[in-house]
Amino acid sequence: MVNLLPAIVYHQINHMKRRHFLQSISLATAGLYTNNLMADFSKKKSLGVQLYTVRDAVAKNLEGALEKLAALGFDNIELFGYNGTFFGKSPAEFKSILAKTGISVFSSHHTTGYAIKGKGTLTDGWEKAVEDLHFVGAKYMACSFLFPNERTTENYKALPELLDKSGTVTKSAGIQMAYHNHDFEFQKFEDTLVYDHLLTKTSSDLVKMEMDLYWTSKAGQDPVKYFEKYPGRFELWHVKDMSAGAGEITEIGNGVIDFDRIFAARKKAGLKHWFVEQDTTKGEMFESLKTSVANLSKKNYK
Repeated sequence: MVNLLPAIVYHQINHMKRRHFLQSISLATAGLYTNNLMADFSKKKSLGVQLYTVRDAVAKNLEGALEKLAALGFDNIELFGYNGTFFGKSPAEFKSILAKTGISVFSSHHTTGYAIKGKGTLTDGWEKAVEDLHFVGAKYMACSFLFPNERTTENYKALPELLDKSGTVTKSAGIQMAYHNHDFEFQKFEDTLVYDHLLTKTSSDLVKMEMDLYWTSKAGQDPVKYFEKYPGRFELWHVKDMSAGAGEITEIGNGVIDFDRIFAARKKAGLKHWFVEQDTTKGEMFESLKTSVANLSKKNYK
């Protein structure tokens, strides 16, 4: 996801204090969040959404957008666009809005900073980002995207080390690092695919995968085969459907992706949590989300 909002600096924190903050958090917290992540979905009705889905509404009225999501049944979100602030809000201000709306932050997306520079990327202000995401309650932080001019042999070779390094920092705050895919990761790279390169060259402990079921399917790949090949690595999923014929993003349940088959393999995947996401729509986005939620209510996808 692209940082769409301008950076607004709310305060400066001494680097040594920040490092002390990260080191002071007990590593014992790292495993606590996994205990109740996917408690009986049919009872708790817990449902997450990637906030980029309603980015236009967020830009106009952040609190109003969260209220609409809560009314649809979403109680947790995955963020995008952190740049030292949360959509122009300080961590304390943003946390207050979350409390008002009853929405919690489960995860957050960040870019590498290789070519598109900016605070809150993996290469610029990462420790501060981890501190702020820990403050608002995030359990995961994911590398979300490589811009086209970042998809170079040099960057592909360097990325596993950067992900492991980033994961070491998040782990100190009890947050799990992850990598979110699109379709370009399934292109050839040396004697393998970019995606397999990232899976085999990163630590299975420090870096989990957030599989986007649409983009994986769009690339002609089978998510279940990846679960079988690399069991336990796919703790997060993006759930969005693909239209017949054109292969466009559509509402969950209105497309051709066999979610029943994929969710049946969730234990092999290591699934902990999943998010509804819809990058585009031909209608009104909240109405599209309403359709997805209605279709999901007929399922028992834990």
